[in-house]
Amino acid sequence: MIAVNGDLSRRVHLCSDEMDWVPSPGGEVLRKRLHLVGTPEGGEVTSLVRYPPGAVFPPHPHPGGEEILVLEGLFSDAGGDWPAGSYLLNPEGFEHAPSSEPGCLLFVKLRQYPGSRRQWALDTGAMDWQTGTLPGVELKWLYRDDGYPETMRLERWAPGTLPEPRAYPGGVEVLVLEGSFNDEQAEYGRYDWLRLPAGASHRPASRDGCVLYIKENGLGGLTAG
Repeated sequence: MIAVNGDLSRRVHLCSDEMDWVPSPGGEVLRKRLHLVGTPEGGEVTSLVRYPPGAVFPPHPHPGGEEILVLEGLFSDAGGDWPAGSYLLNPEGFEHAPSSEPGCLLFVKLRQYPGSRRQWALDTGAMDWQTGTLPGVELKWLYRDDGYPETMRLERWAPGTLPEPRAYPGGVEVLVLEGSFNDEQAEYGRYDWLRLPAGASHRPASRDGCVLYIKENGLGGLTAG
């Protein structure tokens, strides 16, 4: 078994701009693996994935489900054409043969959504920002299901936002989509990935504003040192 940032009890901060793109088995498709536990092509994994223009990935199944947030470009499969801002959660057993005519950049999580889940497909660009409970913070819910612990959302912070300290009983993952934020330990820029373990807390702030993908209560999967 291979482990890349597989110990869920540890804080992880990755600057994706400092990571190299690595070819996938699909050849044309490239990826940066943020987290992997298991075999190279059969494990639980979190990645940034880039399709160059005209790239096609061979047909494949998704045991354990799949989550996709389209960051740039246009992603396509049999379900349709998914522009930047599209959010997909495909249930266990889903199969597709994805491609991208103009090219795209994706945030992808594999084998982390077992069970009989509903299939989700959202156009976040068509969704209104909702007023959050903290000044300067707005949100868009991506996924909430009473039968499962994890929740996913987008948050938009106005410049100068200084929320109260945040605690994460079930852990948290954050991907910076726009702008930057900071906490007591680091500054987090565009496409940086931060994971804090269950029970962690910090005090984040944003001088210039930011948009974040946030997943909470999803660290109950495989672990490895």
